[in-house]
Parts: sequence; structure tokens; C-alpha cells
Amino acid sequence: MSTTRSDGELLRAAADGDRRAFEELYRRYAPWLTARLRGRCADPAMVDDVVQETFLAIWRGKARYREDGDVAGWLWRIGARRLIDALRGDGARGRLRQALARLRHRDEASAEERVLAGVEHGDLAGALIRLSPELRAVLQATVVDGLTTREAAVLLGIPPGTVKTRALRARKQLREALA
Repeated sequence: MSTTRSDGELLRAAADGDRRAFEELYRRYAPWLTARLRGRCADPAMVDDVVQETFLAIWRGKARYREDGDVAGWLWRIGARRLIDALRGDGARGRLRQALARLRHRDEASAEERVLAGVEHGDLAGALIRLSPELRAVLQATVVDGLTTREAAVLLGIPPGTVKTRALRARKQLREALA
């Protein structure tokens, strides 16, 4: 008879060096985190790296769960921040262009791609690419994911006022680019 440990129990055990607890946590959440991050980044290699970095931070004790909230949300905040950091790195714009090009050549278009394809000459896609990763992340969280300002702030690890400011800046830049 096996007992299933809670996420909190697994995190505490993993923090104490329990490899089996860490592996169970990874099996529970790595596929989910990968799928969520792929919704934000079309480069599978970058997403895989970010997922690995997220779990390594837990294993090495650099990320500590304070038991205030849901484990999935906590993992998502770590992964989302690491993805933003990766996109900020050298050549991020080039990697984004390559990832978008790969998206355009897939056999089946996503809903977002179908919408973008309906925009004359791809102006919206180009305008989105030119936004900084920070502004794109706020738009993704508030517009695509439908999060409130407060939820986006928690997800992105920034104050709600910063979410509002970045959303305004992103919308202004998009209006100017599409005018």
C-alpha cells in the first residue's frame, strides 16, 4: 500500500536532499511547466533549459517554498522569471525571430497564429516582436492569459503598479507601431 505525499511534503523532503521526493515532484510538475512555458516561448530548447533551471534551483536550495499558496503557482513564478531572464540574454531578439519563424512553418497553426495571419501583412506580429520581453510578458499575462493586474503581478514577481505601467507602455507602443 503506497501513500501519496502532498506537494508540500515533497518540497520539504527534496529541500532536505531526498532524491526520490525531488524526482516525484519533477514527474508531477515538469510536463505541466513545460507546456505552460511553451505557450510563452516557441523555442523548445530554451523552454527545456528553463524547466531544468527551475528544478535545479529547487534542488540546490536557491528557491524555497514558504508554504503560502499553491505549489504550481510557486513553480510557475520561478519558471516565468527564468524564462524572462533567458529572453533578456544576449541575442534574445534573434532567438525570438527564429522561434516565430519555426512557428510559421509548423503543419498546424495555433489559434494565435491564425489570428496573426488574419492581420494584414503581419504588422501585429512585427510590433509584438519589437516589444521588450518585460512588456510582452505583461501583455501575455493580462491579455492572453486573462489574469488580473494583481495575479499578473504575483506571476511576474513585480508590483501591481509596475504591471499597469508596463501594460500602458506596451499598448502605446503597439498603437504607434500599427498606426
